[in-house]
Amino acid sequence: MKKIVLTMMLGLLACNVGFSQKGKWVELFDGKTLDGWKASERPESFRVEDGNLVVEGMRAHLYYDGAFNNHNFKDFEVQARIMTFPGANSGLYVHTDFLPSEWPKQGYEIQVNNSHTDWRRSASLYNVVDVAEVYVKDNEWYDMVVTVKGNRIVTKINGITVVDYTQPASPLRNKGQELRLIKNGTIAIQAHDPKSKVMYKSIKVRLL
Repeated sequence: MKKIVLTMMLGLLACNVGFSQKGKWVELFDGKTLDGWKASERPESFRVEDGNLVVEGMRAHLYYDGAFNNHNFKDFEVQARIMTFPGANSGLYVHTDFLPSEWPKQGYEIQVNNSHTDWRRSASLYNVVDVAEVYVKDNEWYDMVVTVKGNRIVTKINGITVVDYTQPASPLRNKGQELRLIKNGTIAIQAHDPKSKVMYKSIKVRLL
């Protein structure tokens, strides 16, 4: 009985903490370590260098696994400060869930790519709303903001709206992509291939 009461109290405390943080930006990357993050497949594809999260190496994904809102987000914004290097490809997933290998199945990938051979450019909602226009150059820091609220996702680069997508009641998805849906979940960063190098200086979230 005591265990049940304690579990309920901890659950209520977590809810209250989440509610009290609503509307406030919370930094998920401390600039020093990967504390609060969990890598799949190849952890060596992610490292911290000079205060930046450096993504470079074989395919892997780094999932937020930290304490804030129990790493489970529904209506929220995520802002990432990013720099791509020539030929690089990466991605930021929302509403996803940890997988020990392969590409994430659940949620949406927001593309990070300004010059890779894949024509889908940064802030595209990958394979759902793809954008060929380049909004920012390699070797320059830029801010990408993703807002998820209700059944709508908006992506922006340096304040410019790139995608404004409202998910229909019965979205059509290709085979293998049936879970690309607005639901709830965590955030993940993608290491795409050994020739892709991308840096993230900040990854922060606020609840809506």
